[in-house]
Amino acid sequence: MSFTPWHTDKWFTSPWNFAPEATKEFNFAKKIKFHDVTLRDGEQQAGLVFTRDQKIALADKMAELGMHRIEAGMPAVSAQDREAIVEIAKRYQGPNDPEIFAFARCMRGDVLKAVDCGVKGIIVEIPSSDHMLKYAYKWDAKKAIDLAIDATLCAKENGLYTVFFCIDGSRTDLDDFTTMITSVAEQGHMDALALVDTMGGLAPHACNYMVKKIKSVIDKPLEVHFHDDFGLGAANTIMALSAGAEVAHTSITGIGERAGNTPYEDVALSLLTMYNIDTGIKFEKMNELSELMRKLSGHTIPSNRGIVGPTLAQIESGIVADWFVNAKDVAPLELSPYLYPLVGHKDAEVVIGKMSGIPTVNIYLDQLGMSCDSKDQKMEIVMKIKEKALAEGRLLTLGEFEDIAHSVLG
Repeated sequence: MSFTPWHTDKWFTSPWNFAPEATKEFNFAKKIKFHDVTLRDGEQQAGLVFTRDQKIALADKMAELGMHRIEAGMPAVSAQDREAIVEIAKRYQGPNDPEIFAFARCMRGDVLKAVDCGVKGIIVEIPSSDHMLKYAYKWDAKKAIDLAIDATLCAKENGLYTVFFCIDGSRTDLDDFTTMITSVAEQGHMDALALVDTMGGLAPHACNYMVKKIKSVIDKPLEVHFHDDFGLGAANTIMALSAGAEVAHTSITGIGERAGNTPYEDVALSLLTMYNIDTGIKFEKMNELSELMRKLSGHTIPSNRGIVGPTLAQIESGIVADWFVNAKDVAPLELSPYLYPLVGHKDAEVVIGKMSGIPTVNIYLDQLGMSCDSKDQKMEIVMKIKEKALAEGRLLTLGEFEDIAHSVLG
């Protein structure tokens, strides 16, 4: 078999993704980084709490996965948050380790707390939209700009890689936004600028325009921090990266404020399989990392959620079970866009439930070493499976299937 970018031995997406007419305006950076915000913005999800030791465990697992940057927290929040940041920063100082960042308000005191933690970089935030300044902060624009200049200069003076982060940037008037970022770039300091969709209100078609427009205004590396209120965080992030943004701010399985942040899993796997861009993430660790986050936090996700859902690889439908039997050994990618072990799941499996048909019966009779040549008897087994699954409201176990089979076959 000859491999193409859309069809390898591990995935099978769409050739339309690689049509020259579809890709001619792409401007992906040579190296794309993921900046994980789980330990700060992720924990802002209502009711979600990580202890110091849990944050360290998650950072260790992210390092195993190959996460490029870890935003370890906001030291001004609490002593425990600060302790976690200090420990994580100590652990990861090598050239191949993730870069450890802290998060700070545009306040010199916040910046100095981050410096004391031993981090390599800092995200410095300030509100940028006139309405948020007026209603949420009760500031004027001059105060915000002055604070931003002072805080970013403090970060520079202390040797931190500084990312300037404009809260509500996507809802800020373009002239106001331009005034703020140019003022900070010229009078303060930024090594990079984060384009921030705090309320998740950007549409995919606007992301490409936004990146290009800001690149025409300021010559700084761009990072994107998008929220998922309309379920568009991953799509928006990919569109922004295709226009030249270099760093994607994401979280584990999309946890975060309100509807959450952009999930890194969706972006990384899409880049690999739909754009032929390998970011160096160890994809086989994805499910393991998500499971750890959920175990530590008690956070739940839809069982069939893409990439990391616990029942993602299960097949219940009789029609699809028939496909599985026919194709699994010769063309397994007829059944899914990627093989589930790619992201750390077990292989696809047929389960027993209300939607089962004769192919499922054949699979499990064979597994139990039972034989049946009667189509009518097999259909009787199918109907009994449906009846019990409906009564129980769940999948059936192998033992329950065996009992049903014996009741029909004797």
